[in-house]
Amino acid sequence: MTYDVIVVGSGPGGYSAAVRAGQYGLKTAIIEKDSKLGGCCLHVGCIPTKAFLHTADVWERFQHSVDEGIHCENPRLDFPLVLNRKNNIVSKHAKGVEFLMKKHKVDVIQGYGRLAGPGKVEVTSENAKQTVEAKSIVLATGSEARVLPGLQPDARRILTNIEILNLTHVPSSLAILGAGAVGVEFASCFHRFGAKVSLFEMLPRIVPVEDEEVSKELERVFKKSGIRVETGARTGNIQVTDSGVRLTATLANGKEETVEAECLLVAIGRKPNTENLGLEGTRVELDRGFIKVDPYQRTGEPGVYAIGDIVAGTPQLAHVATAEGMVAMAHIAGQPVTPVNKGRIPGATYTEPGIGSVGLTEAQARVQGYDVKTGKFPFVANSKASILGRHDGFVKIVSDQKYGEILGVHIIGPEAFELIGEGVLAMEAEATVETLRHTIHAHPTIYEAVGEAFHAVYGQAINA
Repeated sequence: MTYDVIVVGSGPGGYSAAVRAGQYGLKTAIIEKDSKLGGCCLHVGCIPTKAFLHTADVWERFQHSVDEGIHCENPRLDFPLVLNRKNNIVSKHAKGVEFLMKKHKVDVIQGYGRLAGPGKVEVTSENAKQTVEAKSIVLATGSEARVLPGLQPDARRILTNIEILNLTHVPSSLAILGAGAVGVEFASCFHRFGAKVSLFEMLPRIVPVEDEEVSKELERVFKKSGIRVETGARTGNIQVTDSGVRLTATLANGKEETVEAECLLVAIGRKPNTENLGLEGTRVELDRGFIKVDPYQRTGEPGVYAIGDIVAGTPQLAHVATAEGMVAMAHIAGQPVTPVNKGRIPGATYTEPGIGSVGLTEAQARVQGYDVKTGKFPFVANSKASILGRHDGFVKIVSDQKYGEILGVHIIGPEAFELIGEGVLAMEAEATVETLRHTIHAHPTIYEAVGEAFHAVYGQAINA
């Protein structure tokens, strides 16, 4: 069978690219090794994790309902039902992806796809092997959790993002290695579910890709809520015991401590799925396993594109994969193309308080030589935040004093991952601080805090 384009992998980047190809009128096939479409994000990543986090938000409200003037006697968290709700959400959206493939006339081929020569992909399924051909091939094979050497994930003790989403109960205690987005989200979630959580990060601060003030604020809130946070910590000698897991932690002060927990979550990053893709003998260039691409997502091999978590130099985020898929398909179809602007990629972390960010941190802006001027507005001074009972955090604007250029927006607080949209749009439209100062924000809303932060750049915030 010959196609205009073949997509290998059906995660957000892959299936979105396939849909766009269908919209362009290209004869398209998508290859998926798993039995269901949707990839890691839908089945063991973004969607189920956020379903858990939403339940944690609701559960926290029930536990503190008296604060709202509501008496709710003896609330009970039924974790099997939490699991069931998560699974139903995933199943619904997996069916949605199947529908999209049919709607846009995309052929779905089940099996493991690998390059088999110019314009060819070999697909191996349980019972058969076939070769399909296309003018263009888009690799969208995603990533998987990195695991420490010698550790083997299981269903009860040693967990990655896959196993923790299928626990049948809330563990009494949970140790987490790694305080990036995955680690802090599960820490926030399971702490509120009732687990005793200990978070260990080798670097000097948690969520290290964020602005330093955001990291400090999240650590402050975590510690205040009862989550143990150890930065600058090294762990080793991990052993599975009859009752759980035991490990040795060397803390920042040099003290060595034995830590025991019912479960251990390994959240030390993700590795690209580029092994056994048939890249040997091609012109595809790798950087530590990641594929190098040009602004149009082309690899060094003619006709072969790469998008998403396997791409070198862009963050491993579902929305980045989707955006890169749009670029690749537009280029393949000969349509107008706007490459991904790496400085306009929003980050979103769904902890409580949440985090949303885009652009340069204050430290990055100073290193790049900007005459930096910042504005900061705390949610404690926002009336809607008071109504919601969620006062932690702030909005921080990083700008260039000379022209009022917006260099970065960093938010930690209620619905920060939603609020960041205004910052992304402002930067994409090349608006200035002055533009945003004159943008009217509705009252009372939490997004008023964004407007106040832009006023704060000039020391003119009203409510702080």
